[in-house]
Amino acid sequence: MLLDTPLCDFGWKAPDFTLKDPNGKSFTMSEHLGENGLLITFICNHCPYVVAIAERLAQDASDLMSEGINVLAVMSNDYQYVPADSPENMKKFARRYDFKFPYLVDETQEVGKAYVAVCTPDFFGLNKEGELQYRGRLDSAGIGDPSDRTRELVNAMRQIAETGYGPQEQMASMGCSIKWR
Repeated sequence: MLLDTPLCDFGWKAPDFTLKDPNGKSFTMSEHLGENGLLITFICNHCPYVVAIAERLAQDASDLMSEGINVLAVMSNDYQYVPADSPENMKKFARRYDFKFPYLVDETQEVGKAYVAVCTPDFFGLNKEGELQYRGRLDSAGIGDPSDRTRELVNAMRQIAETGYGPQEQMASMGCSIKWR
């Protein structure tokens, strides 16, 4: 089912969480909330919308990380229902697209629910205080031709890093619904 993300609830305080990557290493959100903010993205392996943007997401995230903006990816889908999203397949997906950021398993789906994540991909751009400032899409290309794209997420995260606030105008991200138990 195709869904759009809701409008950004500016100033919403992101709940802290600790999740493990597929290798069992723990990552705590608050420890990644740096001086320049944090991008949390809810993605999965099988969604055609995520697959279509995965290369661009990896590049954009690397660029943000090189500027001191941290990135965490969370996979909240029920992988018993969608085996393509299993932790073993998460490792392969992260390798295929050369993710430099942690890709975490939300085994209980509690993080996805706490964030009211709607679809994959769903982006949460937080300022250094952990307040939501961006809930838009990756870029203007969507699943189309990325050759002449506007890097909306990158631009928003740079603005958040500089001012603490995201852009007032944001275009919703769209993608596959999260597969809840």
